[in-house]
Amino acid sequence: MTASESLPIAEFQGDGISEELSHSIHRIAEDLPLDLQFQSVDLSLERRRAEPEAAFIEAEDAIRAHRVALKYPTITEDVSPNKVLRERFGFTVIHRPVSSIPGVETRHDGAVDLHIIRIAVGGTYEDAGRRVGTEAAVSVRVIERGPSQEAARFGFTLAQRLGCSLVSSSKHTIQKATDGLFEETVAEVSKDFPEVEHQTELFDALLAKLIMRPEDYRVVVCPNEYGDFLSDAACGMVGSMGLGASASYSFDKAGNPVLAMFDPAGGTAPDIAGNGVCNPAAAFWAFAMLLEHSGFRALGACLSDGVRDAIGAGQSTQDLGGSLGTAAFTEAVSAALKSRLTGEGKVPA
Repeated sequence: MTASESLPIAEFQGDGISEELSHSIHRIAEDLPLDLQFQSVDLSLERRRAEPEAAFIEAEDAIRAHRVALKYPTITEDVSPNKVLRERFGFTVIHRPVSSIPGVETRHDGAVDLHIIRIAVGGTYEDAGRRVGTEAAVSVRVIERGPSQEAARFGFTLAQRLGCSLVSSSKHTIQKATDGLFEETVAEVSKDFPEVEHQTELFDALLAKLIMRPEDYRVVVCPNEYGDFLSDAACGMVGSMGLGASASYSFDKAGNPVLAMFDPAGGTAPDIAGNGVCNPAAAFWAFAMLLEHSGFRALGACLSDGVRDAIGAGQSTQDLGGSLGTAAFTEAVSAALKSRLTGEGKVPA
């Protein structure tokens, strides 16, 4: 690989700690043997208040031009920016990898190495519902075959690459129509992947088993809300809600990813914004996922492992029990990344 290779990226700026995360990403980008060309788009609350349509049109133009985007946390005021982007970009699948991290204290002894594949649309999130009189309320829950197929195919392809089994999970014994359609669709897709073992588990049982034996699970495919619940639970198991990265995908008719957006799963953290103490680890992992998706798998793995090396060596931010600020932790990751890139091994403690 040579530094002459280039990768254009749409970069969606947000609120709170967004600017600090962006600075850390650009600092790490300097270490990569790759010409990274960031096209910055302002999606801050101030911009969205002033010219919402122009802001989202600019974001859409950027991601359609480059096919990949890195997004930082945004404030939700009236409408969720994530919902707007999902609808404009046609995202139907969310991928959340969660794994145990050496050096991070947890209340759980099991080793977590989990890939949660979540349908990004439908479920209970699409319809806010309405009141029926004063003592009742109703909403419509929708599961569609198309997004279920795309989530299943993404999950089976990942399981095939990892050499592991796949579990689909829902409440199909109770929600016979909706979750039944989901499980039926996953089973159909499984026929195209005969080498991947497929199991179906009820979601409540899955949560209990995951806590007791997390090492039994690698790839789990769920409807929208179940995947949301599972992602947060898994992050809690590995020690922090701020350690999760996320990827959202849209697909063409052949099932190939067309657009992809990568982001740290945490929020804007207004209480610490501007103080130089936020943890950019999840942003680095989101960046690593973007690199791997874009064909630079070795570079993405080096960055992902470099973050883990730094934390494992005790070089972490205050939220993980360390003493480093954002800039110092970024430099620790930079050193670990360089060590990985030169083949010298892990960064010393």
